[in-house]
Amino acid sequence: MCSQPAGQKQMTPEYDPQTGKLRLLKYDSNGDGKIDTVSYMDGARVVKIEIDMDQDGKVDRWEYYCPDQKLEKVGISRVGDGKEDAWSYADAAGAIIRLDISTQRDGKVTRIEHYQQTKLVAAEEDVDGDGKLDKWETYDGERLSVVAFDTQHRGVPDRRLIYAPDGTARVEVDIKGDGHFVPANGPSGTPPK
Repeated sequence: MCSQPAGQKQMTPEYDPQTGKLRLLKYDSNGDGKIDTVSYMDGARVVKIEIDMDQDGKVDRWEYYCPDQKLEKVGISRVGDGKEDAWSYADAAGAIIRLDISTQRDGKVTRIEHYQQTKLVAAEEDVDGDGKLDKWETYDGERLSVVAFDTQHRGVPDRRLIYAPDGTARVEVDIKGDGHFVPANGPSGTPPK
């Protein structure tokens, strides 16, 4: 019996016993004798790839592919424990345009960040975990310019903090929930009812 030379990369296919279709490709990308990449296949079509990039025995990257073989999204483990808790989406040039995050690490997306030219421009979040967005952030360059909250559970913001470039902030409220914000302190200096 011949043994595999040390340092040689190896790929092992697995086929579905009923259909004969390729269902897995296991790959040792660095030739250390340990599988670090597993491709889930539907015949010749790649469905998902799991990669252990740091060779610690835990998956670090999950790649999901559309039927046309374009990369749909990439999953990551934000704490490096092999548990997928964030998913990035890229534009045609490969730049990240959206990041979905499971802040509770339970697979449910509770925060969505939007990027333009690699910069965070906006985010929405379900802070209380009820399945509805209740916090919105807007960025101007590197700084947070507005953060708005839905404290009435109406699905729209009713309070917001507006941050000026000099670091000062003002509070505004939308009493009726119709998108018209007014200063939190009315003309008499008392909060509106």
